[in-house]
Amino acid sequence: MAVSMRDLDPAFQGAGQKAGIEIWRIENFRPVPVSKSAHGKFFTGDSYVVLKTIALKSGALRHDIHYWVGKDTSQDEAGAAAIKTVELDAALGGRAVQYREIQGRETEKFLSYFKPCIIPQEGGVSSGFKHVEAEEHITRLFVCKGKHVVQVKEVPFARSSLSHDDIFILDTKSKFFQFNGSNSSIQERAKALEVVQYIKDTYHDGKCEIAAIEDGKLMADADTGEFWGFFGGFAPLPRKTANDEDKAADAVSTSLFRVDKGQAEPVGADSLTKELLDTKRCYLLDCGLEVFVWMGRSTSLDERKSASGAAEELVRGLNRPKSHIIRVIEGFETVMFRSKFVSWPQADDVAVSEDGRGKVAALLKRQGVNVKGLLKAAPAKEEPQPHIDCTGNLQVWRINGQEKILLPASDQSKFYSGDCYIFQYSYPGEDKEEYLIGTWFGKQSVEEDRASAISQASKMVESLKFLPVQARIYEGNEPIQFFSIFQSFIVFKGGLSDGYKKHIAETELPDITYTEDGLALFRVQGSGPENMQAIQVEPVASSLNSSYCYILHSGSTVFTWSGNLTTSEDQELVERQLDLIKPNLQSKTQKEGAESEQFWDLFGGKSEYPSQKIGRDAESESHLFSCTFVTEIYNFNQDDLMTEDIYILDCRSDIFIWVGQQVDSKTRIHALTIGEKFIERDFLLEKLSREAPIYIIAEGSEPPFFTRFFTWDSTKSAMHGNSFQRKLAIVKNGGTPILEVRILLLCFL
Repeated sequence: MAVSMRDLDPAFQGAGQKAGIEIWRIENFRPVPVSKSAHGKFFTGDSYVVLKTIALKSGALRHDIHYWVGKDTSQDEAGAAAIKTVELDAALGGRAVQYREIQGRETEKFLSYFKPCIIPQEGGVSSGFKHVEAEEHITRLFVCKGKHVVQVKEVPFARSSLSHDDIFILDTKSKFFQFNGSNSSIQERAKALEVVQYIKDTYHDGKCEIAAIEDGKLMADADTGEFWGFFGGFAPLPRKTANDEDKAADAVSTSLFRVDKGQAEPVGADSLTKELLDTKRCYLLDCGLEVFVWMGRSTSLDERKSASGAAEELVRGLNRPKSHIIRVIEGFETVMFRSKFVSWPQADDVAVSEDGRGKVAALLKRQGVNVKGLLKAAPAKEEPQPHIDCTGNLQVWRINGQEKILLPASDQSKFYSGDCYIFQYSYPGEDKEEYLIGTWFGKQSVEEDRASAISQASKMVESLKFLPVQARIYEGNEPIQFFSIFQSFIVFKGGLSDGYKKHIAETELPDITYTEDGLALFRVQGSGPENMQAIQVEPVASSLNSSYCYILHSGSTVFTWSGNLTTSEDQELVERQLDLIKPNLQSKTQKEGAESEQFWDLFGGKSEYPSQKIGRDAESESHLFSCTFVTEIYNFNQDDLMTEDIYILDCRSDIFIWVGQQVDSKTRIHALTIGEKFIERDFLLEKLSREAPIYIIAEGSEPPFFTRFFTWDSTKSAMHGNSFQRKLAIVKNGGTPILEVRILLLCFL
């Protein structure tokens, strides 16, 4: 898409250069920046453009753009916001996802930027309304909907507004009443209390009493009587059903439209495939609650604006105000959009260059704008940290059928690829001893041993009251915590278990189990003496790699080989591992390109080998999911973890399953299966490895390598009660958690 100077509104110059939120209000059809102090304050008569910028670990910047339309804004102002959103995307290089947000129908992603909620105020610049000034307090009634983010809407102060399905907040001059509908969940009630706290701090200077009213419980307490007194006394509430608008949006079947001269024309197809989308055109994908605008990379800015207008017309014409409009650019489609298609190629063939972004940067630079953030930044080079105390006590067992054999300390870092192991690591925590119990599956291990390892490790965790972190780890996908605990880790080929030997005998495969006097080649890797590994590989020249050092031995003959891309630190690790594999033997040092004939003879001759390092995925953006319908929680924090639920923290390279204290034991024992199913279904289409490490974490025993993804307060998980009761105690206590006192009775025989 060609970008010219006229496409760039002066208000957008320099936008999106660093992580954070930027907001513009539409005034006289032009965007005007909103100060940070006013972020989260929206007026019903206005329209806004909101830019969310995320800095990825790779150094790149990712953008989401939202335009918010107040219920009293004019159609022209709303249209201007939609057009300015397309222009802002062009200024950022034409790759942002764009969302239309209607007051009261906002997406969870948008609301997550302004936790705990947004409460639009009457008035607005664009509509000609005057902003309502805070004078004498007016009693107001709000309805709250949502388990993860809260949709807050002011409703008429009348009994008819109340229902059994939702949470209501009655804001009086001296007291808040939270009415919990009988059909609402504990989690919804807890989230609504965050809204109570927000209103209390914002409009009452933090000084106001709080009372919780339970629907259907007619106890003669003063708070309940006082609440119903505002509505003329108690009377039963009617049962409400889904309205026609909800049913209409849910009933829409998925349809694809091609935009031609601003008009949406149906595309006839038996099934949706990516091949239906032409890079020179724009399309609408109507999915009922979501209407996607797909913009080909070869389309012009005017064509994209036209397609956006066609989407607005489509939603208005079908009278579906609940529908969200989401605009995506070819090559940067959202997971939700791609999931609507039967066929979507794993590797997108669209050539995405920095050319468009560079042109925009050049235009802005000529205007004297700092354009550093518009160009891809170099990724920060950081050594991964284990975030675990490495001074603890380690025990390791090798699995042999239904038994586990404790390994002596001298052998507990020596694993065989055909076997399975259980390890228990205890280390000092903040205020108590912490435990990590894990299973390690060798690549050639048999299913019987794997099942036995999982079963026995689970019993160990259960015997310790589910307090230890439980880990499932596969050979070749070990996390940094594992290597740091073991420090000098060696993997030998073959196996010692009866299951492995039986498998070899039944399949008539050669037994390749390591022997000290045989021919063996080890690749040495790691970052230092506290994190180094020697992995046995095939003893052939093609197993070499210029980025690594190796140990080769045949009987008493030992060689060390250093690739041209290795460092002195890598070569030091070889010497350390050599002391463990072949102690007391003198090795012959080989440099790449200056090897002896004897060295190559042990391989059976010289051959080609790679020079690039065997890399792992860089740490990517983390995602939190509630296991209830696998719902993603955006911009998550510790308060999103509710004690009644199970959550999945997807870090791509690692999967954490967090189990709340009040999850029942029957569900708790399936936590590992939940993690495996999550990986299998790959909801974010990340091509997750089926062998990614999985950690099971119990509330109250969170390790540092989990809590580092949050701003963590360990006292919150030591509180009494369910999530609503805990949050109510915090709100009533001025934000300070009331800790549970645990008494241990020790019996001495």
